[in-house]
Amino acid sequence: MVRVGVCLSGCGFLDGAEIHESVITLLALDRAGAEAVCFAPDAEQMHVVNHASGEVAEGERRNVLVESARIARGRIRDAAEVQAAELDALVFPGGYGAAKNLSDFAVNGPACAVHPEVARLLRDIAEAGKPLGVICIAPAVCAAVLREVAPKVELTIGSDAGTAEALEKMGARHVVCPAGEIHVDEGRNVISTPAYMLDSRISEVATGIEKLVAKLIERCGAGLTPAG
Repeated sequence: MVRVGVCLSGCGFLDGAEIHESVITLLALDRAGAEAVCFAPDAEQMHVVNHASGEVAEGERRNVLVESARIARGRIRDAAEVQAAELDALVFPGGYGAAKNLSDFAVNGPACAVHPEVARLLRDIAEAGKPLGVICIAPAVCAAVLREVAPKVELTIGSDAGTAEALEKMGARHVVCPAGEIHVDEGRNVISTPAYMLDSRISEVATGIEKLVAKLIERCGAGLTPAG
């Protein structure tokens, strides 16, 4: 069975993983007969946001791994324990947690740093030539890490000019793409889809993610032996 790592960044699009994108990803993987290996860094969130008001909940503190367990129904691992050798592919759902908890892109833009355990695993997957899927704002995490090992990686976050410019400053090449479609960097084995980076309906988001997962699984079978 193909094993795909799913990197979560909390629970809720304003301060963690985007729940729709995460669940659609997990559903698509299951329907494809793949095993999802959910993980997250054991770290404190940048902040907590009240999703009813959109305001920061002053004084509240939450853990990224603990919050991600809500989406994974408790089947979650610390990113520090996960190795590229046990995975056939890796996928990152979006949500601002990718830019706040997996990295500090939300604060530092193109000069951002990525959580060391997340960066290690992403880099190892890329260097092994295994497929990598990035959704919504998660291409920022990909660009920040791959600028060291795969400059000029092709990515999409839809059509947002500001974020596209930031990706370009990190050495990536941005490609405009609608929500229901994907972009594949054939040479670097990276698949991306914009999802909620665009003002999209959930059905459009689902179509894009389902295409991304299908391509990810297809590329796992291209000369690769399943991990484990």
